This record gives sequence, C-alpha cells and structure tokens, in this order.
Amino acid sequence: MTRIRSVDDRAPEVQFAPWRLAATPPGACAGPGDLDEITDWIPANVPGTAAAALQAAGRWNAAVPEPIHDRDIWYRTRIAGSGPARLRFGGLATLAEVWLDGVPVLCSRSMFEEHAVDVDLGGTSDLALCFRALRAELGRPAKRGRWRPRMITPGSLRHTRTSVLGFMPGWCPEIDLVGPYRPLTVEPVRPRASAADVRPTLDGDIGRLAVRLRVDGPVGSVLLRCGGGEAPLAEVEPGLFAGALTLPGIAPWWPHTHGAPNLHPVEVRVDGARVDLGRVGFRTLSLTRPFEEGLSLAVNGVPVFCRGAVWTPPDLVGLGSDGTETLLRLAREAGMNMLRVPGTTLYPAPDFYDLCDELGILVWQDLMLANFDYPHEDPTFAAELDRELTEFLDWTQTAPSLCVLCGGSEVWQQAAMLGAPRAVWAGAFCAETLPERVAAQRPDLVVVPNSPSGGDLPFSPRGGCTHYFGVGAYCRPLEDARRAEVGFASECLAFANPPEPGTPGPTGPADPLWPAGIPQDRGADWDFETVRDHYVGALYGVDPAALRAEDPDRYLELGRAAVAEVMEATFAEWRRPRSPTAGGLVLMLRDLAPGAGWGVIDWTHRPKSAWYALKRAFRPVQVLLTDEGLDGLHVHVLNETASVRALTLSLTFCDGAGRVAARAERDLVAGPRAALTLTSAALLGRFFDATDSYRFGPRIHDLAHARLTDADGCVVAESFHFPGARPVDRSAIGLRAEPVATGEGPGLRVSTERFARGVQVLAPGARPADSGFHLAPGSSRIITFAEAARLPRGRVRAINSGEIVEFGHDG
Repeated sequence: MTRIRSVDDRAPEVQFAPWRLAATPPGACAGPGDLDEITDWIPANVPGTAAAALQAAGRWNAAVPEPIHDRDIWYRTRIAGSGPARLRFGGLATLAEVWLDGVPVLCSRSMFEEHAVDVDLGGTSDLALCFRALRAELGRPAKRGRWRPRMITPGSLRHTRTSVLGFMPGWCPEIDLVGPYRPLTVEPVRPRASAADVRPTLDGDIGRLAVRLRVDGPVGSVLLRCGGGEAPLAEVEPGLFAGALTLPGIAPWWPHTHGAPNLHPVEVRVDGARVDLGRVGFRTLSLTRPFEEGLSLAVNGVPVFCRGAVWTPPDLVGLGSDGTETLLRLAREAGMNMLRVPGTTLYPAPDFYDLCDELGILVWQDLMLANFDYPHEDPTFAAELDRELTEFLDWTQTAPSLCVLCGGSEVWQQAAMLGAPRAVWAGAFCAETLPERVAAQRPDLVVVPNSPSGGDLPFSPRGGCTHYFGVGAYCRPLEDARRAEVGFASECLAFANPPEPGTPGPTGPADPLWPAGIPQDRGADWDFETVRDHYVGALYGVDPAALRAEDPDRYLELGRAAVAEVMEATFAEWRRPRSPTAGGLVLMLRDLAPGAGWGVIDWTHRPKSAWYALKRAFRPVQVLLTDEGLDGLHVHVLNETASVRALTLSLTFCDGAGRVAARAERDLVAGPRAALTLTSAALLGRFFDATDSYRFGPRIHDLAHARLTDADGCVVAESFHFPGARPVDRSAIGLRAEPVATGEGPGLRVSTERFARGVQVLAPGARPADSGFHLAPGSSRIITFAEAARLPRGRVRAINSGEIVEFGHDG
C-alpha cells in the first residue's frame, strides 16, 4: 500500500498543545498518574528527540554527549478535538508506551515501525508518551549470538529493533537516540480513501499504471488520472476499487546522469473528491550479468555506472530532515547518481525518497541489520522485522529512485571474517525470505542478500558487491583498483578527509579535539588519518609525520590534495570501458561530527576536497587517461547522456614549464550513452613513450593532459597523467586570478604559466564551482561561485606554488 498524500488537498492536521519533556529514573513512574509530582519539565519539539530538547534547554551538549538511555523520558501534551480520531505515530525510539487520558493505547518495541491507533476524543485529551530506559533493557540476560561484532556494543542490541547509531565508538558520536523522532498526527476518522496500491510499469515506451483503492463508506464513482489519461476504477469487492491506465509514449524516469527523472502525478477522484497518491516514475530495472559476477544495473535497458556515497542522517541529534535537500542537491551537483542507506543508521523520512525521485538519484536501501547474528528464529523478532519490511515497502511503493533492497550491512562479512563457514553466515532470511517478500510487493527492485556478498567470501572483490578498501584502508597501491577487478563497491575509499580551512570545529593536529574526529575501526592499531598519510607520502615523496609536526597547515593541504588524487585515479580505472566495475559508493557523504571524518561533505554541509574530486570524476561526459604500460596511454571518452555530442579531443605531453614533447588533436562524435577508447599511438600517429615504460632515453615530459571541448570551444572535461614523481616543492609558477563576468554571475579566471597542481580556490562563506583541480601550463579556468551576487573575498593557491593570489573585496 502506498501513502495517500492528502484528500481534497487537505493533509492531516496536527492539533496538539505545546509538548513538554521530563526525565525520570528507570521505572520511577509506572504511568502518567505518577507524574503529578514531577516539576522539572522542559519544552520539547515533536517530531524530535530528547537530546535535541535537552540541548535546547542547555542541559546536554553534542560535543560531550551524556547518556540518555539510562533514564525514562516522558513527553506530555493535550489534544483538542471530539469524536473518533486516529493517532498516527511515524517513529518512536525505542521502548515506547502511550496513554490517552490515563488509558494505555500503545506499546512499541521497535524504532522502525509506524503505528495507527483509533481513539475517541472527548474535547480536551491528555496524551502521554514514555520511552523506557534502553540501557536497562540491554542489560537483561539474553541469548548470545554465534558471533560478536567488535564494532558495535553491547551484543544484546541484536534483540532490539533500534538504530546502532551511538553504539559504534570510533565510527560516530555516542549520542543516544530517544523520542518521537518522526511526525505524530491526529486526524478525524470519516468515510474516506483509507489505503491504496499503486504499481507503475514500463513496457518499451508504454507506461502501465495499476491502482487498487480501499474506500470506507458508500461511493458513487472512482476515477483514476495520470499522465494525461484517465480510467474508471471498478468495485471488485465491497469497498475495494481497481483498474489500470495504459499510457503510450510516457516519458520514462532516468537517473539524472543518463536522462530526465520524469515524474507523473497520480490522483483518484472519489465522487469528485481528490485523493492525491503522489507521483510515479515509469522505469525498468535489470541486471546486466549474474549477481555472482558482480552487481551491474541497467535502467530502461541502459547499463548505468552507479557512483555516489553512503548516506548518513543530516541531523544526528534531532533526527530531523533539515539539511536533507541541501545534501541531496550537493550529491547531484557532484554527479552522484546513487546513495546507499546503510544498515547501521535508520530508514530516511519520506521526503528523502521524494527528493531522490525528483533529482534522479538512485537509492540502495539496507534493512536496519548490521554485523550481528540476528535471532531470525525468534517469532517475536521475526514478526517485528516482517512488519518493518512491509511498512517500508508500502510507503516507498511509488518511489522510482529505490532500486536495491539489501538484507543489511556486514552481517555475512562479520561472521566470515571470524572464520565461520558459509552455512553459518549465509542465512535463510537474506537469501530466501527477503527475495520472496520483495517479489510480492516491489518486483521491480533488485534484492541483494547483504552488503557485501556474492563471492567465495562475502567480501571477495570480484563477485556480487564488495566493501573495497584495497586502495584506502589497506594502503594498497593505486594499481590495486584495477588488479582487484572489483565488481561493485557498495563501500569504498574511506579516508579521514580534512575539512576546508575555516570550518567550525577542531582546526588541526595541534587542537586537542582533533583526534576525536578521526574515524577508527575498534581494536585496530591504525586510524584513517594514518591511511591518508600513507598516500601523502606515496604520491608526493614527503614525510607526513615530520610535516605534521613542523607545518600542520601544509600537512593538511597535502592531505586534502592526496585524497582528491586517489579518488580521481580510482574512478578513472573503474569507469574505463573495459573495466568490470559497475559502481562505487564512497564511505561516506557527510560527516557525523566536527573534524576530519569520512564525509566528503563536512558536518556544516560544506564540501571538502574529496567532493570536488568526485565532481570531476563523475562527469557524465568525461575524458579519462589510463596507463596501459607498453601500450601507452589509453584515452577514454564517455558520453552517458541521451544526446549526440560533437567534441574535440586534444592530448598534450609536456614538461612542467609547458614545453611540448608531443601533441595531437581530433574531432569526434560521441554517440548517446556510448564510449570510445583511443590509444596515444593512434592519436599521435607515431611512437612516443607516453608512460615512460620503454625508457630508451631520458623522459622528456612530466605530464599528459587530455582535454574535451565542445563546438563553442568550452572545456567539457580534462584528465591528467603523471609518468614520474609528483613534486610539490613550492616555486613561482605564474599563478594569477582576475575577476570576470559570466552568464552565471561573478566569476574568477584562474591562470598559470607553469603546471599548477591541486589549485585551491578558498573563499570563506562562498562555494566555488571547483577547487583542488590541476591546471595545465599556459591554461586558465573560469570559476563561478554558488548563489553569489558579487565576487567573494578569498585566495587562490596551488600545492606546488609559492604564490598566494588574493581576490574579491570585503563587505
């Protein structure tokens, strides 16, 4: 059943007095009748959490979070209204009891279930909610699992349907999530549409929409409308109306990298009253090869290289949706066409899926299962999980963005890494029950048993989907991205990514709060800053430890640049036409706390160097350079769009000063959703040691530069290759910046005489369109700034430049 958005354009009305919150010792108050002696009440917002309310009252601090799970948390309000009504609870974290006028009406033990309770209101009613101390519940004796994860504690969490956020030291802040974190509404009970089943399908260019609508009370006519067509719904049994629309030539839904995410409003007129069923997208989804050979998706019959990041809640304290749209638009701007919601978090609110539908971002959704040996054999647990799954599939039924439903995060991997055989970790729920349930409700989805899974071991890189950290956590050379033959990386490329200068929070290694923001696997003798340091040393030939002590600012500058270069190089390997890799999702999109976290966007929603690198790496129209050894460089031109592109490709080999050793240029036509590979030899028409593999004499070039321009001469994409060392000694390179006017507003022309490595455009309070890019000798780039009415004040520098160029004005 899908969500009914509104009836007669009226969404359900909330009729609550202001909410109040109080904390009591566990079990001190059995029910609302025991609250009369409690005087220490504070204001609270619903939806919201106890942490958010306590923080607003000055009694709690996210920087040094105190436990909340060791107390009972009470919420109280009054409802104005009379007669039959329905209370809807969108999400209660976690052990919740509800009373209306002192009478218990609901008991919930799952954070992930929705509830509807029919009640009779008597004018003014008292509503009380209690969230019992979760710590006491977790301390009760319970059956232990066959394995115990190190990342998440305590082990008794396996029995409780709650988020493991806050229970993963080194992964996220230890913030306790308690309270009515999703909307709580009261609506009158009257004859109306009460449930709907909406199923869009696409057959070639024909859209088909099947709808079943449950209506309470007598009905005269029921009419379905969508996509310019309409059809009556017939009463197939008392109160149930069904019918279908056929829509020839319907505009299909695409991920934004491959087309337009077309959506079509659906409504039903019940005796003239409008029932809004939201918007649907018509698309097909299929595998291009067996899952065991590596997950690979096709949308509308077109293979899609899926790239993006792992999603985390935009507000870890209040669990609200503020910031969701900002983050999703930043993801889209960076060229991301997929986000994965991992089993270590919580199901996003409905507006997340609405926005992903609108923006053309595919969603990989894990069930909220992570690492533990869950008690699927326990009838109570199994029933809770089944209701959770059913409700999720119901309210996302019309979401074309939802494409993968996965049985959880690292459950199979955890057991396999501890040495358990397949019979232990390949459980029947993920392998059998989940596919059957999804096939009945959303047959258009791809089901993945677990993330990772699919190979001889769950984390084998070639099969199914993998959590690939060869390049990254395991400090493998950049060449490992190709050697591993990754099928699909549902997690990859995790680094302690430094925020941009001036970001609120710890400022650098000398700040005593800096270590708290560095992610670390529990029990490991290394963290993700040492991982980043490894690549700083490998790429630039410097000693990061010495640099950290002597020049912390330079240390962070090179760290930002190294992360960017690693990400661009890895995705260049994975996106080349002959690569077996069909997708890569970076861990993760946003930091959960201040500091150098995994996020490519910081906790204030400001992009970091890695975000800019991904924006360059993910361009739908792209040029890539890959080192093929004795076969020279291969130049790959990709066009994922539906349009034919007339382009000019240039390939230049030169030294850092711009002296050209070889150069070629060719006009070409890139067909829609097509790829072309040319060798450097074919472009040059002669032998040239492009990769410095033959070494018949001294190498005469320091870099190769490929550039795509369109018919107007505008640069579409660029790529660089370095056959030798990547020097970062500061010198005079002729770096300049001057204001220019553009069609998008004020801009900045950045130019250089010599090669500029990792050019940073730093403007506090403004976001440049690009930063951290390379600039070929004698070339320039025009940089615009998001939503800037005038050129902001800032500076430009490169990691190999002694010059710092200032621009803009104060005020």
